[in-house]
Amino acid sequence: MTRPNLTSPVHFLAFGLGSGLAPRAPGTFGTLAAVPLYLLAAQLGLVAYSAFLVLTFALGVYLCGRTSRELGVHDHPGIVWDEFVGYWITMCAAPAGWLWVATGFVLFRIFDILKPWPIGWLDRRVHGGLGIMLDDVVAGLIAWACLQGVVQLVA
Repeated sequence: MTRPNLTSPVHFLAFGLGSGLAPRAPGTFGTLAAVPLYLLAAQLGLVAYSAFLVLTFALGVYLCGRTSRELGVHDHPGIVWDEFVGYWITMCAAPAGWLWVATGFVLFRIFDILKPWPIGWLDRRVHGGLGIMLDDVVAGLIAWACLQGVVQLVA
């Protein structure tokens, strides 16, 4: 397996600004690295944040697909741009505060790691950049629904 070239902007972004190089739990470290970027993006209004999600998803399909091809490994564990986007989806319209940042983090990681249906099914059947991104998008959507449910219970 070829190592990523972090001087390449494509590899650098696909590897989550280098966070995907963590020797253990790169997906968790990738999600953790997505938090500060979420805090910046959270300042956007809902429409702009939604556009941000669409753009980062489309960019991710390209980044993850190209990096995967160049490394010769489908969904290399260090490719964590998909975790970035999945977490950002989880946090769409979340209330402000560290409690919600942490709750969204935990919910997203649970669904990303356990991969219940349909996440695991998509992970096994959809390939390329879209496949790398899609299971995390669905994990993010399910985590988002759970987070919004918790918000409604607490509010």
